[in-house]
Amino acid sequence: MKNQDSILIFGSSGQIGKSLIRKFTKNNYRVIAVTRSIHQKGYQIKTQSNYGYLELEEINSFNEENISRLMENCSICINLIGILYEKRDNQFNTIHSDLPSLLSKVAFEKSIDQFIHVSALGIELASDSKYAMSKLSGEKKVMGNFSKSVILKPSIVYSVDDNFTTNFMKLLSILPLMPLYYGGKTKFTPIHVSDFTDIIFQIVQEKLSGEIIECIGPEVLTFKEIILKILKSINKKRLLISLPLPLAKINAKIFQLMPKPLLTIDQLNLLKYDNIASKKYKTNFEINMKANKKFDEEINRYSYNWTSGGQFSKK
Repeated sequence: MKNQDSILIFGSSGQIGKSLIRKFTKNNYRVIAVTRSIHQKGYQIKTQSNYGYLELEEINSFNEENISRLMENCSICINLIGILYEKRDNQFNTIHSDLPSLLSKVAFEKSIDQFIHVSALGIELASDSKYAMSKLSGEKKVMGNFSKSVILKPSIVYSVDDNFTTNFMKLLSILPLMPLYYGGKTKFTPIHVSDFTDIIFQIVQEKLSGEIIECIGPEVLTFKEIILKILKSINKKRLLISLPLPLAKINAKIFQLMPKPLLTIDQLNLLKYDNIASKKYKTNFEINMKANKKFDEEINRYSYNWTSGGQFSKK
């Protein structure tokens, strides 16, 4: 018999996963956190939970047998797994399309009450991005396998644990200048991880199903505005240079050779498209799920790490 308060989370060691573990275990939900390496990630995940409400499961292969076993006693499954760049050919499709397809197929077979899949905002028009196309493919397969699924399409999710604001803070604290791609005009609607976590929690509480929801924060900011807010937060002044596309592509080709690329050609292609509500689907605001945290107010809570005085610069 399924445990009605048991939640299975794939992708539990990222910023969203850790925030969800805190939220759900604090509210007396039993969480099963799936990881590929308990040795590397286990302690970090355990520190996020309310004692006694977290179970760790390590699997080396995301095959149907392993996934079926994990879903046997759970009523809710949340898939957060995603990558920003490929380390090998076809990895986007494997992670963003094939895996969600398998998870939703097993969720349907196991009669899971809710299957929540996290995709991405602003990908519908980005036909020249393998990341975007793999995410769209995953959405279609999930709804085809299990029409009662909930697909969430967040804009940039940020926090002290992210790979977005913290990377830019690190770069801007060192580099004398910052390139602006496409003139820095691309629009974003960043959402704080705690707001996004609250939305997922409400979806579980209200037992929503069969929905595609675009998850956005309260502000529309251009890429340039985001960089300027980060610079102000770390108390730095840098030269911002609008980089012509041919030079931007050379820049991306060099960056993508790094072990953890700062920018890839695929990400450069994706950056052409605004990351804002498409009006094709409902947003969290339209279903009365607010996200009120302001970008500059929240980054000011942790940006002191990248100021000249570090923690001693805090006022």
